[in-house]
Amino acid sequence: MPDDRWFRHRNADTEVGDAAREWLREAACVGEDPELFFPPTERETDPQVAQARAVCRRCRVMLACRSWAVEQGEDTGIWGATTAGQRRAISRETRSRTYRRAAPRPGP
Repeated sequence: MPDDRWFRHRNADTEVGDAAREWLREAACVGEDPELFFPPTERETDPQVAQARAVCRRCRVMLACRSWAVEQGEDTGIWGATTAGQRRAISRETRSRTYRRAAPRPGP
């Protein structure tokens, strides 16, 4: 998760809700080098990925960060200790569960 400067730049033309700002202020990554969270590759074995995840895992707002990244469709970087591929899988699973709940059930 990048620092507040990146967040403001990324969302310069959109209104960011107070809830998003609140978790951002409490994030363990604030003050860390934003480049740490954007490794050249997001392979599970990459030491930079492990280092970024270590910061995330000590963060008290990790789940809020992850949820925001999934909702926003963040397709790069480590957010809430997840890679872009992991967030895509979470998003697919969420859509699948929503579809299954919304699908009409066959009647008698």
